[in-house]
Amino acid sequence: MGNVYSEIVQFQGDHYNFGYMQGNLLKESPILINRKKQWAPKSRHFIINESEFQNVILTFAPQIWDEIQGLADSLNWKMEDAIREFGGYYLEYGRSGCSIYTGTEYMVRNYDNHPFSYEGRFTIYQPTDGGYAVIGPSMQITGRTDGMNEKGLAMGYNFINRKNSSDGFVCNMIGRIILETCANVEEAIDLLKEIPHRHSFSYVLLDPKGETFVVEASPRAVEVRQSNVCTNHFEELTEENRYRTDDSFRRQQEILQQQNYVTDPYTAYRMMNDSDKGVFSKKYGAWAGTLHTSIYFPKEMRIGFTLGGDRLPLIFDFNEWMQGGKMKAKRIKGVLDSNLPFINMEEIKNIKHL
Repeated sequence: MGNVYSEIVQFQGDHYNFGYMQGNLLKESPILINRKKQWAPKSRHFIINESEFQNVILTFAPQIWDEIQGLADSLNWKMEDAIREFGGYYLEYGRSGCSIYTGTEYMVRNYDNHPFSYEGRFTIYQPTDGGYAVIGPSMQITGRTDGMNEKGLAMGYNFINRKNSSDGFVCNMIGRIILETCANVEEAIDLLKEIPHRHSFSYVLLDPKGETFVVEASPRAVEVRQSNVCTNHFEELTEENRYRTDDSFRRQQEILQQQNYVTDPYTAYRMMNDSDKGVFSKKYGAWAGTLHTSIYFPKEMRIGFTLGGDRLPLIFDFNEWMQGGKMKAKRIKGVLDSNLPFINMEEIKNIKHL
């Protein structure tokens, strides 16, 4: 068993200063050192075209360009290097698991991956220069693994395949753009049909109206369906699925069989977070262990967040924060059935590459 934690990063202001503040935090963190070790063998393949990236990001989320500029200035980096690290365009994404279950008033999400891939940052950001306020865990600093915005739109994504990739945004940046620019499910679906996708992922969307949509997106096609259960395979774009999908179907069946006993958000959360229910995973060495469980309440504007299994969530009141309240907690603490740390916790000597 190992203790882990996520830092709570909260900020209200323009994107440039949000980026600059995050850069200052990163100077004191081992995240960038560890990330460099992860990417080192592949970095020579990532040729970043700054003008091309600028044109694309300005089309979909122009303020994020300012955030990356703030990160670059704070770290004293060239903009090309900041785009490669924080732009969420081209860069490969590691394999992962993940399961999502929704009711009409909540979304529960298990994020499954290797601890080394997890940067341990839980962000709450309210921009003053455009875009919606967003709460949720980050990935590659600027991206989001899941989250909810001030309009009550909740989003989570599940990995399908990274073969046959194309030019486009990776999942975590797409998640950030959805949450920062879309007010509801319909706008998010329109965005997912338009934005370029690097890999194949399912994006699960829920807003205060209470209907869940799963958007199956690959570099070649996008399909939309309604479902309250999503794991790691496509139901429509089946030609995009990985060769091995047994565990994805198994987790899907576990949820489908148990959902008849789900009577409220608490029992839904327990189904996903309890280690004996068959959905929570301890396969950390195989890049498929559950790192966090989050539950989003679009109507109430609250979220719960947990690191590890068999734990009660820490509850955040998003509305209260947006009205001027500050989170007193500085860290979210948890325990994993693993001795592997997150990359924000210490410099990792022998790190496996993504």
